[in-house]
Amino acid sequence: MTMKEESRADIGTPVPDASSTDELREQAERTRDELGRTAEALGAKADVKAQAKEKSAAARKQASEKASLVADQIREKAEQATERVKDRTPDPVLEKTAQAAAQVRETASKAGQYAADKTPDPVLEKAGRATSIARANRKPLLAGGALLAVVLLVRRARGRR
Repeated sequence: MTMKEESRADIGTPVPDASSTDELREQAERTRDELGRTAEALGAKADVKAQAKEKSAAARKQASEKASLVADQIREKAEQATERVKDRTPDPVLEKTAQAAAQVRETASKAGQYAADKTPDPVLEKAGRATSIARANRKPLLAGGALLAVVLLVRRARGRR
């Protein structure tokens, strides 16, 4: 037995040579990387707040998509119903309806002008600002209105059961 072998026998572990030292370092580095990834995965699983935010965002997105789909379906059905009514309505009735609508528009215009003449200037300015804001944010307002309509229709349908 050589001296090197005797010292190994005394300690119980072999003395690594240069190549096994490099292998051990690489193995240690891989183990550290794996441990880091495992710790990150465990941290992500334990982060309930982040998971709740992700699920909430997904639910909001799904609800928004569903509301958009339902709004499109409602719009399409309303257009179809309008066309059916127009197709089934006799021409004299359509003409009278058009005349009545014109008369209503004229009366509404006169009433609006009367109200504008009698309304104080500060109120008119605020109403003008609110109108311009509503026009600038038309899509969100329409989406909100459509969502409200869907919620009310669903609620009404559930109440009938």
